Amino acid sequence: MQNDNYNDDTHGETSGTPLAADQRSKPGHGFKRPWPGFFIVVLVAGLLALGAYYRQSKAQPDSTAKKTAPAISVVALTAARKDFNVYLTGLGSVTALNTATVKTRVDGQLMEVLYREGQIVRPGDLLARIDSRPFGVQLVQAEGQLARDEALLNNARLDLERYRVLWKQDAIQKQQLDTQEALVLQYEGSVKADRGQIDSAKLQLQYCRVTAPIGGRVGLRLVDTGNVVHASDAGGLVVITQVQPITVVFSIPEDALPRVLEKLSAGAQLNVEAYDRQQKERLATGYLLTADNQIDPTTGTIKLKAVFSNKSYELFPNQFVNARLLVDVMRDAVVIPTSAIQRGPRGTFVYVVKSGNTVEVRPVGLEEARGGETAVSKGLSPGELVVVEGSERLMEGAHVEMKPAAGTNAQRPDQQHGQKAGQQPGPQK
Repeated sequence: MQNDNYNDDTHGETSGTPLAADQRSKPGHGFKRPWPGFFIVVLVAGLLALGAYYRQSKAQPDSTAKKTAPAISVVALTAARKDFNVYLTGLGSVTALNTATVKTRVDGQLMEVLYREGQIVRPGDLLARIDSRPFGVQLVQAEGQLARDEALLNNARLDLERYRVLWKQDAIQKQQLDTQEALVLQYEGSVKADRGQIDSAKLQLQYCRVTAPIGGRVGLRLVDTGNVVHASDAGGLVVITQVQPITVVFSIPEDALPRVLEKLSAGAQLNVEAYDRQQKERLATGYLLTADNQIDPTTGTIKLKAVFSNKSYELFPNQFVNARLLVDVMRDAVVIPTSAIQRGPRGTFVYVVKSGNTVEVRPVGLEEARGGETAVSKGLSPGELVVVEGSERLMEGAHVEMKPAAGTNAQRPDQQHGQKAGQQPGPQK
C-alpha cells in the first residue's frame, strides 16, 4: 500500500497537475490538442485569397473589352475658309410705295367702266366715263354769254373813243367820259368771268373722263355702271396700288442700328433679301432705302424700309415676309456647320478628328451664325475635320469610324486636301 501511494504521489509531482483517476487510466493522456485559433486564421486567409482571385478574374474581361471596344460611328465635315455674309433678320410686310383711291371729281351717272379688275394700268389710262351732257350744255351757255359780253364791250369801247373826242371839243362834261370809261372796265370784267365759266365747263368735261392718277394694279370694282356717283362719295370708284417698285418695312433690334447707320452714312448700298414665311424660298432682292426716325420703346426695335423692283410681281402688298439685311462680309473666315458646336461648363467646343481616327476636344470661339453655318474666330484651322453627327458618346481620345453624310463624302484625316497620314495641321487661329 505504501509503495502504491508513493508511486501515485511521485507521478503527480512529475506532471505538475493532479490527474483524475479516469484520465490516468486512459492511454495517451499526455498528448496536447491543437489551438482552435489556428484554424480560424487559415480560413480567413483562404477567403481573402479567393476574393482577390475573383476580383482579378472579373477585372480581366473588362480590360479586354475596353481594348476591343468598337469604334463609334460619326459624320465629320471639313472646316472651310470662305467669305461669310453677316445678316440682320427681321419680320416685315410688303407695303405699296403709293396707293390711290380713284374718285370722281363731278357728280353724274357712271356710263362706262373701261378697266378690268386686277389690270396693270399706267398713269393717264382711261378707267371710266361719266355722263358729260350736262357739262356740255353749261359750256354752250358760257360761250353764248361770252359772245354777248364781248359785243357789249366792243360797243362800249367805240363810245369811249367818241366821248374822248367830244370832251376835247368841250362838247360834253367830264362826268360822261368817266362813266363811259367805267362801263368799258365793267364789260371787260364780264368777259373775263365768261371765259372763266368756259374754262370751268371744259374742265368738268375733262373730269367726266376718269383716268389713273398713278400706275399700278387695279383692285376690285367698287361701283358698277349705271350708278350715280358724287364727288363726296367716301369709297371712290376703284383703288390702285403701285407694285413696281414696291417696299418692305421690317424691324431690327435697336442694338444693331449703329452698325446700319454707319453703312448708310458712308453711302453704302445695303442689299436686302425677302424670304417667304418658312424662310426657304427667296422671293426678291432689293436695297435698303432708309431707317425710321424713332425707336419703338415697347419692343426695342426700329423700322427699316427697303425697295424692291418687283419686276416679276414676286411681292404683293401686305404680304408677310422675312427680311435679311446684309450688313457685312467676313473675308476668309473659318466656317463650320453649326451642328458641330457643343456647349459645356467651360464654353463652346468641337470634336476634331485627328489622323489616328481619334477625337480631340477643341475649345472654339464663335462669331456669326446663319443658315446652319457658323464662323469660328479661334480654335480651328481650315481643312480640319469636325464631328457633326454622333457626338453624344464621344470623349477625349475616343476612336471613331466615319460614315458619309447625306449627299456628301466624309474624308479621313489623311485624305483631306492631299494631307499625308501623320502630318500635323497648320497652326490654329
